[in-house]
Amino acid sequence: QQNGQNDNSNNLKLNFKLKHIEPLTENQRKTFEAYHDGKNLLLHGIAGTGKSFLSIYLSLQSILSDSARYKKLVIVRSVVPTRDMGFLPGNNKEKAKVYEAPYLAIFSELFERGDAYEYLKSKNLVDFISTSFIRGITLNDSIIVVDEIANMTLHELDSVITRVGKNCKIIFCGDFRQSDFTKDQDKNGLKDFMRIIDRMKSFGFIDFKEQDIVRSSLVKDYI
Repeated sequence: QQNGQNDNSNNLKLNFKLKHIEPLTENQRKTFEAYHDGKNLLLHGIAGTGKSFLSIYLSLQSILSDSARYKKLVIVRSVVPTRDMGFLPGNNKEKAKVYEAPYLAIFSELFERGDAYEYLKSKNLVDFISTSFIRGITLNDSIIVVDEIANMTLHELDSVITRVGKNCKIIFCGDFRQSDFTKDQDKNGLKDFMRIIDRMKSFGFIDFKEQDIVRSSLVKDYI
């Protein structure tokens, strides 16, 4: 920007800082490189490899930078496959809160304060949307993290990717082995989607393996 000034005020809204994170494994390093090369991402692989954590970290790093070109992080997740949504108490917004719990924990770790997720939501820097309510929306100037994609049908995945508007980056995270679906037709939707994404030059496709597990030695031993 001219005269050392910038027109981004995202980080001016914060009174706390994002922790610095370094990649711990080869595939995490590839994720950082592909992201900074401007790629959209599909991060696939087993539990405990940091797919959601890194996606949110990289997104926040971009949004809160002095030269940010994106206005917000949008987290998209399906709340349908558990089939228990209707039995949870409260309205739809209150029910969806259950599915936001992982992000409360991730944000707490990244900012080292427990209210970081809700604070950023209040500043309109972060939004959470379920696939049930994404139709008809156009997402602009956003980084979109689509999490737990194993629990999305091909129709849901199609609905999400076709919502992408101008000046956006999208990151898909998940593992087809961690699906709550019982029908093969639903399970195979993600595999079909992955084959499409793998042919798109705008995407970096990174497949996380056992050696990428960073959650704990117990999880690594179990897998």
